[in-house]
Order: sequence, then structure tokens, then C-alpha cells
Amino acid sequence: MGDNVRTIVAIASSTGGPRALQTLVSALPGDLGVPVLIVQHMPVGFTEALAKRLDSISDIKVVEATHGEPVVPNKVYLCRGGKHMNVDYYGGRHVIRYSDEGTREGVKPCANYMYESLMNCQYNLVVCAVLTGMGADGTEGIGNLIRHKKVFVIAQNAESCAVFGMPKSAIKAGIVDKELTLSLIANEITMKVRQK
Repeated sequence: MGDNVRTIVAIASSTGGPRALQTLVSALPGDLGVPVLIVQHMPVGFTEALAKRLDSISDIKVVEATHGEPVVPNKVYLCRGGKHMNVDYYGGRHVIRYSDEGTREGVKPCANYMYESLMNCQYNLVVCAVLTGMGADGTEGIGNLIRHKKVFVIAQNAESCAVFGMPKSAIKAGIVDKELTLSLIANEITMKVRQK
């Protein structure tokens, strides 16, 4: 039958991210209708516990993504610490693929790889959210993705960030469509993916 979901959500977060993700993911509906990818800067061994915590407080299913796993709607895929998460399309479906390149933007996982992997996928719309964190991860990847896909970018505002680095970088690059306080981002994502 193949993969007929044409929108995906992709989120990048770093310092202050686990707390921000608890607010955002727990506010997403269980029937969101699209998959959600998350790259949170974390070392090996910590992401499984975060995925379980998010799953326990959310209506939508949350997992630590596994290599080769199909990407399906109504599921949140948290990148494993210490690996880069990509999405590949083959055999009529999208699947998770981990890669082991070195650090990028000084981090591993790096959200830029995730965003750039979506350039070659079948999604028509990628809804991106850049949350609290140091540095500039996400900016380059989303900038490259915009040249290939329809993209809608949300940045967490300064007032609700623990560190206003990554969102500020995206805003300065001119790639952000909406700058919102954390508590409003889940609703904006939901409205955007359900627009017909």
C-alpha cells in the first residue's frame, strides 16, 4: 500500500530541551495524524529514559527510534544519543536510519542531518520546530531543506527558552515563519498539520 502520509514534524532541541519537550509533546493529540521526529542533544544512554518519560505523560506514542523502523503517523521518534538520525524512503515507505558521522555543530546527534535527510523523502510539507539550546543546530539543515521542500518553521521565543541560541540563529537566518512561546507550539503544530 505504501506510505501516503505527506506531512512530517521535525523538532530540534538542546539545553533545556527535555523540560521543553515535556511541555510540547504532552500537549500533542494522540491522533495528530503525522509522524514526529525529535533530535535532542544528549549523550549515549540518556535518550531511552527521556522517551519513556515523554511517553508516560503524553497521549501520542513516544519511542526511542530504532534503526530500520518504519516511520508511521501518531508516533514520536526520539533520536538515540550519540548517533545521527535520518529518514530514508525505499520500498514505498519511510524508515529511520542511523549514521555515525562525526560531530556537526559540535554535537552528536545533530538535527541538521535529520532535516537534510528529508530533502529526498516523499513528504510534501515539513513542519519544523527549533527549541531552546546553545549554538546554531537546525539552521543550516532547515535552510538546505527549504530549497527542496515546502517547510513551515516555528522558533521558540526568547522568554520561554532556557538558552536562546538555536532559535535565535534560525530567526537571524530569516527561515522562521512563527516565533512562539513554548506553551503555544504544540497547538500551532497541530493546526498546521491538519490544514487541508
